[in-house]
Amino acid sequence: MHRRPVHKHHGGLWEFPGGKVESGENLSAALTREIHEELGIELSRDAIFPVTFAEEEVAEGRLPIVIMLYKSAWDGSPAHALEGGEIAWFTPHEIARLAKPPLDIELSRYLFEKP
Repeated sequence: MHRRPVHKHHGGLWEFPGGKVESGENLSAALTREIHEELGIELSRDAIFPVTFAEEEVAEGRLPIVIMLYKSAWDGSPAHALEGGEIAWFTPHEIARLAKPPLDIELSRYLFEKP
């Protein structure tokens, strides 16, 4: 999990690493780029599997956020967050107790609490 830098939106909360899709990118290209920029690890597009998604309600004056959750194998070992904040490994039970943004709460419930 990645703890957001305190000066950013949802600062200090834990989230699944990732980021925004840039113009001209598809989802897997954005994911591999963002994970490399944030954690310095390489994801293989052949080893990326979509799991679920979470989305905000329509927000006044802006598009709602949609987060896609993927599972993947990777090469390398993330030593620290390259864009600020911190990273740490947690069990599913520990993740459930972390303070997270609303969409990450929804994603973790799906990932770890589904029957």
